[in-house]
Amino acid sequence: MTNPNNISLNISHALEFIDGHALNIPTLKILSEQGEILDGATSPELDKETALKIYSTMRFIRLLDERMQAAQRQGRISFYMQCLGEEAAITASAAALKQDDMIMAQYREQAALHYRGFTLEQFMNQLFSNEKDLGKGRQMPVHYGSNELHYLTISSPLGTQIPQATGYAYGQKLKHIDKESGELSSEIDNVTICYFGEGAASEGDFHAGLNMAAVHKAPVIFFARNNGYAISTPADEQFKGDGIAARGVGYGIKTIRVDGADTLAVYEATKKAREIAVTTGEPVLIESIAYRLGAHSTSDDPSGYRTKDEEAEFKNSCPVARFKAWLLKQNWLDEKEDEAIKDKIREEILAALKVAEKVQKPALEELVSDVYDTPIPALKKQYEELKEHIKQYPDAYPVTAGRIK
Repeated sequence: MTNPNNISLNISHALEFIDGHALNIPTLKILSEQGEILDGATSPELDKETALKIYSTMRFIRLLDERMQAAQRQGRISFYMQCLGEEAAITASAAALKQDDMIMAQYREQAALHYRGFTLEQFMNQLFSNEKDLGKGRQMPVHYGSNELHYLTISSPLGTQIPQATGYAYGQKLKHIDKESGELSSEIDNVTICYFGEGAASEGDFHAGLNMAAVHKAPVIFFARNNGYAISTPADEQFKGDGIAARGVGYGIKTIRVDGADTLAVYEATKKAREIAVTTGEPVLIESIAYRLGAHSTSDDPSGYRTKDEEAEFKNSCPVARFKAWLLKQNWLDEKEDEAIKDKIREEILAALKVAEKVQKPALEELVSDVYDTPIPALKKQYEELKEHIKQYPDAYPVTAGRIK
């Protein structure tokens, strides 16, 4: 029987509606809050070197977030967003990828960037938008990008990276398609991972991106960070279905839900997701469940929409502390040495901050220097008008006015 509707032809003679929560999606958890492998769980093959690199990245990001949150409160930078509570989800997923797999992030994935080699100085230059910033000062703080590290520059609008990731991943796949059969001729070299929050999953781009990936079979890993809140909107006011994972199943995508505070579970899930993507050329959805311990950003006050008791409850599931406990049990980490390294990192972060904030801002002409190969007449006209405006009101532009030629 032909099936033009593309449905499961399961005929029933009884009137029955399927409940909205009929699909029971489990959450993969391997590591207890005390750092023990749980009964029935299998520990992933994670070597000491990789495990310590994951931990050092998580530790660095926790300390960087702490210092830069304070720097924003001091008026030294304009804006900041912490990874607090989601360090394991981001770092472990990045560790399960190849170095040259494409990362399309939202704005809380600085740990993935540092894991790949983004330096402390590069972080500071971006946060202060100085002339050494790779983005030439054109972006808000924490909107990182690195061509060298295969990390697409972050956009402020929510969800735009989701369909972009599908398209990019499909392009990665095309190199391995046999023109005659239309099938994969070899295993795909690289995949794309796309990070976003559960709030971004309410954007139309989410649905367009997932459906496109499913239909065209793009090797993209959608990594949904369900941290409980879209800024101030709790998850139960965003959607009524079973999280984000249920949507992956609805679009016909292989899907898994993981405890996002469990480094081992995230690592294993992402490693397997990548294996599926490169061998089948198809998408995978991972939903990470990890509480956002901090505010949405420095512009947010979470006390207006959640209680201190709620926050305290989830602090007991700190991903950094949990993974540290596991490392100590493996005798891969020395606690005294760890504390000494933390003190050293704090000193290095403060020193780098003091240097970066004194570096000059980019020259005004950097605004238009490489938007086009050669600036078009309209852009040149706008640039000259901007210069005249700044010259007319130099007190309003103290940093720029003195550098206009």
